[in-house]
Parts: sequence; structure tokens; C-alpha cells
Amino acid sequence: MVSVMAAAALRVVFDLAHQSVRELNQFLHGELGGVQEVLVKNPDGAHSLAVGLNAPLRVDIGGHAGYYAAGMNQSATVVVHGNAGPGVAENMMSGRVEVSGFASGGAGASAHGGLLIIRGDAGLRCGISLKGGDIVVGGEVGSFSAFMAQAGRMVICGDAGDGLGDSLYEAVLYVRGQIRSLGADARIEAMGERDHAAVRELLGAAGLLHPSSEFKRVASARSLYHWNADAGQTY
Repeated sequence: MVSVMAAAALRVVFDLAHQSVRELNQFLHGELGGVQEVLVKNPDGAHSLAVGLNAPLRVDIGGHAGYYAAGMNQSATVVVHGNAGPGVAENMMSGRVEVSGFASGGAGASAHGGLLIIRGDAGLRCGISLKGGDIVVGGEVGSFSAFMAQAGRMVICGDAGDGLGDSLYEAVLYVRGQIRSLGADARIEAMGERDHAAVRELLGAAGLLHPSSEFKRVASARSLYHWNADAGQTY
């Protein structure tokens, strides 16, 4: 049975030790009846938690989440109080997703909008094919992060692995730590005032206090925008 606690905002508690993920998601996709907060207890790494939300409510996942947590999010705030498996906030449209620990591969993949905050490290291909969302990583990111990122912004407070921004389009990356290597067509550029403002905005949204002067801008050199037959497939 769903536990409902009367408060300033109506709050519902799901305990996945006794209820199913399907029950949770069906509730979140249904008529919420004024519910503004949902607490998920004992997630134990279950997959597809709080996916496809389309309402301005808050969901707190009280532990580790498995694959594709908060995927396709729209309008909601989803907080994972632990680590998240591959594909957290995949294809997010709007809203806010937070991971208090580590996020595995493909975090924020193809996100069109919204804000993903990873307070720990992120695995491989964070922000792959980013399409307009914003990502803030408090720690490091793995190799090939922001691969083919088309639009949006990423702030990386730690180091970045190999191939950062490979085949980057119009997305812009801000990196505070060391970059092991840049991917094809990615380059370091001078920070302008708009870049400093963007970094301050995103760090402020995540509650982080690093000076914007400590970040480097990574953007596309735009040499891959058009096929060059004379390049012999070498760039």
C-alpha cells in the first residue's frame, strides 16, 4: 500500500522492498491528485526508476539506482541519493536530475534540455550526443565524454579522460581539471565574459563555488562540419 503523509506538500512513499517498479512508475504517470513529493525507499539498484515523468514534482530515490533512472524526464526534479547506472537522465527534455554519487556510462545522453548534476565522478561518454541540456559534474568524466555533442553546455570540475569532445558540434565544454586528450575537431579556446557567466550560472545552480577563472573552454574547430574529399579521411 502506498504510504501518504500529510504535510505542506502532499508526500507519497514507495517502498520497493514491498512494491514493484511498475507500480511506482504507473503512479508517477497517473493522476497525482496534488502529490508534489515522492520518496522511493529501498531502490537497491533497480532499473528504469522514475522514467518518463511529465509533471513538476520531486522524486527522491533513497539509494542506488540502476540503468536509465529518470530517463526522458520532463518538468520533474529527480534526486538519486547514491550512485546511478548507465544512462541516467537519458533523453531528458526539461527539469532537473541530481546524482549524489557516481554516474555510470552515458549519463545525460541525448538530453535536449534540463539540468543534470553529478556530484561525484561520471563514467564513459557522459553527455554523448547532447542536444541542448546542461550537465555539471563535480568530479571527473571518463573517455569520449561529449562525443558528438550537438548543443548544450557541460561543466566538468575535475579531470577529463581521452577523446573529450570528439566530433563536437555546437555544444561547449568547460573543464577545470586536466584533459587527457581532446577528440577529433575539439580545441581549447579563450574564455570570454559570456563563458565566465555561463560557468558561474551552472555552478551556482549546482551549489558549487569554484572560480570561473579556473576553467578552460573546449569547443569545435568546425573542420568536420562538411565532408572534405581531399582529406583522404584523415583529420
